[in-house]
This record gives sequence, structure tokens and C-alpha cells, in this order.
Amino acid sequence: MTTESAPRLLDDAALELSSVVANNAMNRGRGLSGVNSYARELGFDPYRRLAQRLRADPDATVTWIDVCCGEGRALLEAEERFAQEFPSADVTLIGIDLVGFFRARPRTDRLRLITASATTWAPDRPADLVTCVHGLHYIGDKLAVLTAMAGWVAPGGRCAADFDPEEIRRADGSVAGPAVLAALRASGMTFDRRTHRLRGEGPRSPRFPAAYLGADDTAGPGYTGQPSVRSYYAW
Repeated sequence: MTTESAPRLLDDAALELSSVVANNAMNRGRGLSGVNSYARELGFDPYRRLAQRLRADPDATVTWIDVCCGEGRALLEAEERFAQEFPSADVTLIGIDLVGFFRARPRTDRLRLITASATTWAPDRPADLVTCVHGLHYIGDKLAVLTAMAGWVAPGGRCAADFDPEEIRRADGSVAGPAVLAALRASGMTFDRRTHRLRGEGPRSPRFPAAYLGADDTAGPGYTGQPSVRSYYAW
């Protein structure tokens, strides 16, 4: 049954040129802690989590990958704090953003700020922390990116992201959220409906019986109040 008029579906190349995807009102300038911060959005402080591991094992290697990092402010702040507290530790910080308007250049080789699409980029090693703060709202094939992010996590690591199941649609426009959440939970990931926080501990392999059809950037505001992108799949 058709629940809405057929949307204009864009492929990744067209979607990435959309002004909605380049929205600078979401994650562009969010810091590590405080009112407008990663700690508030994710429900934990990324720096404290990684620092705790280094305190327990000074010889540990820690890696944080932040997808859709915006200006990279949180990573730049983390870079500075690691330099002060753990100057000799093996720390890798990686920020990926499609727009690439970073607030500053990295101060050390611990930090890499990369202009790339989250749909095609991949790390060269697993990470202790993989995050995406309000970035999935602007990605076309959200399920592919979620699957990739969950698989980038090292044993004992964590994947955490803001996620809106309402943005996942079937070909007829109906919401596919329940099927998506069932697949995520079957893989061992958790989702908090109140906060819209998705989390996975350790590497996970969610499987979705769906084929990506394209995305609609004219759907209007999501739960954040900002315009977002609906992603359509054949199930």
C-alpha cells in the first residue's frame, strides 16, 4: 500500500551536492564536553573513555574514528588534552567529513582530518571508539554506513551514534524502522528510543535484508528540528 507520493530519489553523487547535506547547524562546532558537546549527545565523554584505558595500560594503543566530524572541534580538543596528559601514548584520532571545513589544522601527527564521503572511506585498522554525532541524518545509504562503522570496532571498543529509525523507508514510503531495529538488536547493538542513541560494544555485524534505492533530501525536519535525509530501501 502506498502511504505517500513517490519521492525524488537521489544517488550518492547528487545527494552529496545537496545544501541539506552541507547543513552547518548540526555537528559543525560541537566540542568534547559542556552544553553543546559530544559527551551530552552520546551520553559519555569520548576522551575520558580513552584516557581511562591509557591509565589502566600506558602501553595501550587507542584509536578514535569520528564520522561526519564537522569542524573537527571535538577531535582538536582531544588532541590537545592527550598531548597534555599522555604525551608519549600511542594515540590516533581520525575525523571524516564530506565538507571539510575544519576549524584548525592538526597540531600533531596523532590527528588526521580527512575530507571524504563516509560511504566510501574505510580505516586501515580497528578502532577503540567509532562515533557519528548527528551525521547519519545526512547520509544516503545509512544502513551500509552503520554496518561499516559497527565492523570497524576493535574487541572491547564501542560504536556510538545518533540515529533516527523514522528516516529509513521502504519503497512505498512506509517506515522500516522496526525491521531495522530488529536487525540491529539481533547483532547485539542497543537503541534508546528516548535519546535516539545507538550503541554497540565490540565489533558487530548487523545484517539488513534490504537493497538501497536512493535518498530524499526534501523530507523536511527530523526529530532534531533540522532538515534531514530519508533513505529508501527495497526489503
